[in-house]
Amino acid sequence: MSMLAYGLPIGGLVVGYLVLIQVRDRRSRQALEESQAAGLTEPASLHPVINASLCIGCTSCVRACPEQSVLGIVDGKAELINPTHCIGHGACRTACPMGAITLVFGTATRGVDIPLVGPNFETNVPGIFIAGELGGMGLIRNAITQGRQAIEAVEHYLKDQGRRTQPAGDIYEAIIVGAGPAGFAASLAAKERGLSYVTLEQESFGGTVSHYPRGKIVMTAPVDLPIVGRTRFKETTKESLLEFWQGVRKQNDLRIHYSEQVDAIDRVPEGIAVTTKNGRYVGRTVLLSIGRRGTPRKLGVGGEDLSKVVYRLIDPEQYEGQHVLVVGGGDSALEAAISLADTEGTTVSLSYRGDAFSRAKQKNRDRAETAVDSGRLDVFLNSEVRNIGEDTVLLTRDGQELALRNDAVIVCAGGVLPSAFLKTIGIEVETKYGSA
Repeated sequence: MSMLAYGLPIGGLVVGYLVLIQVRDRRSRQALEESQAAGLTEPASLHPVINASLCIGCTSCVRACPEQSVLGIVDGKAELINPTHCIGHGACRTACPMGAITLVFGTATRGVDIPLVGPNFETNVPGIFIAGELGGMGLIRNAITQGRQAIEAVEHYLKDQGRRTQPAGDIYEAIIVGAGPAGFAASLAAKERGLSYVTLEQESFGGTVSHYPRGKIVMTAPVDLPIVGRTRFKETTKESLLEFWQGVRKQNDLRIHYSEQVDAIDRVPEGIAVTTKNGRYVGRTVLLSIGRRGTPRKLGVGGEDLSKVVYRLIDPEQYEGQHVLVVGGGDSALEAAISLADTEGTTVSLSYRGDAFSRAKQKNRDRAETAVDSGRLDVFLNSEVRNIGEDTVLLTRDGQELALRNDAVIVCAGGVLPSAFLKTIGIEVETKYGSA
């Protein structure tokens, strides 16, 4: 009798547990099938590959992922059930107790160009380091961490070279190119460690972040900033984040030179010379913390040289009351279209050559769908721009031509990786097809 009294509750718990596993697996499989049916199978950034022979289905990776909907358990093994949701946190690999997860760039069908760098962020060219987005780490938290770690590596390099002493004259120990998240953190780290440095930025402080649409929500996890320490943003806007960074920059009197577009980097007897539009800087080391965008990718159509064509959205309100076409299918395109759709009196259309927004985050796809349903946004999938006129733009879609009334065109088609520039320096670039 006593065995029965104990056995029934235990049996009930086991049955309940098995039912929960079945429900969990069914939901994961459904999400995977929906992603496959929608063609949303290509991760946009660094992402995990799971070794099924090592995976024990413990769900550690599923629970560790900050995005929550990227990984699931299918047939007792972890799988990417929403590949396009992945933005490269890498928390899954850390959480896996079996070492079953490898983080890779690109896939078998979509290659990603990545400069070759060592574990210490040094390229094949001695004294030249790369951190942040250029090296494939576009996530703000990862870029900040890499900027700090790269300066630590620079300091070790200088010590190994027997050159960790204050250089004479105008020779810097570190020249940091770029003032985005990685360059900002690197500048703080250089100051914290007493390195003589200068930071060169061709545009504005904050790098890519400063070009996000107004009000864009920037997801950040706790991160360690040199000098400042632990920062604990959970969810903040672009403006709030930049305001905080600007306060840190001013408080620490960071040495940042603006409007310094780099033309060349050469080896000289004193070290490495960086030539910009405005002058020449010589340093013992160079840290490239520039973005991957490089030169904006153009459409190559007639009328693209008109002044109404731009390659990023700065302020949606400047287009109030106008007919605007946004071109592209990634996050920047969707965010621009959504911001414009929220602007009073603006007519917004979005043209994308693909049949799904597979490169955009789910949150942006959901917001775009809401804008379409409310009539604030027209989306033309499987379409391409053929010609841009003074007051019209011509699209082709499924073999048919479509003329839209138009006052402005915003092309968000990404950029061309500055591979040619890297090659002039001597830095090797590898196309990754699903490899680490």
